[in-house]
Amino acid sequence: MRAGAYSPNHIGNDAAILNAAAEQLRKRGCLVNIYSEEQFNTSGVEEQVILNMCREQRSIANLQKAEDAGKIVINSGFGIENCTRERMTRILLGNGIPYPDSLIVDTDEAVKPKLKKKGFQSCWIKRGDFHAMHKEDVSFVRHAEEAQEVLQEYFLRGIKRAVINVHLEGDLVKFYGVNGTPFFYWFYPFDLGHSKYGWEEVNGKSRGIKFDEEEFQRICQKAAHELNVEVYGGDCIVSPDGEIRIIDFNDWPSFAPCRTEAAPHIAKRVLAIIKAANKG
Repeated sequence: MRAGAYSPNHIGNDAAILNAAAEQLRKRGCLVNIYSEEQFNTSGVEEQVILNMCREQRSIANLQKAEDAGKIVINSGFGIENCTRERMTRILLGNGIPYPDSLIVDTDEAVKPKLKKKGFQSCWIKRGDFHAMHKEDVSFVRHAEEAQEVLQEYFLRGIKRAVINVHLEGDLVKFYGVNGTPFFYWFYPFDLGHSKYGWEEVNGKSRGIKFDEEEFQRICQKAAHELNVEVYGGDCIVSPDGEIRIIDFNDWPSFAPCRTEAAPHIAKRVLAIIKAANKG
């Protein structure tokens, strides 16, 4: 299970999708035991296959050790680490995946000259070292002076690195997928009142801008492959001309609006990975 601190406003939804996936595996003949993230870190697990939604740094390190020892880990601890903001930004941009123009900075540096040189005005500041746990870990600012103030607050909170994404105008679209399967689901979160921190209000109600749905799925699947995650989700912006750019990518989100549809595909993907590993 995912520790509650890493399920802000989604504790029930996160637990529900893991339980749904476990039940689908049981229906297919698997013995599935459920552990809390604390139990995993305190006592470990004996099972050779670990299906997890972990987010704690200690958990990620333990998952990586288990994977190095030959266990099957889904999502990979290395993939979960790749979804932390700075690593994700470097990987997506480095592999040509559409993503906002960005700066990666120390929180104690003077960034106003850099922002002005890049032509950034409205932008998003996000903690670079880890997943967002609080609303303040992602901040929307309207000019360079405000950006400098937010970075100073991050520094005082002990956050040393930050990613600055230029703000993109357009429709905000949320997506969920399972690698190696046909499952892919997207929707407009603001229109459905789906929110974690309320930042969806910045882009507001969707305009229904037309875009290539097959290309959208291809971009997200490529991102999942490069980040090394099997069960994934995230957000993108569709610009007025139909350009698609990922602005956030998550290892195993809640799948809240499509949990029933997603769970069988997660189970099938797990079994396919086990089968492939046994053949090897």
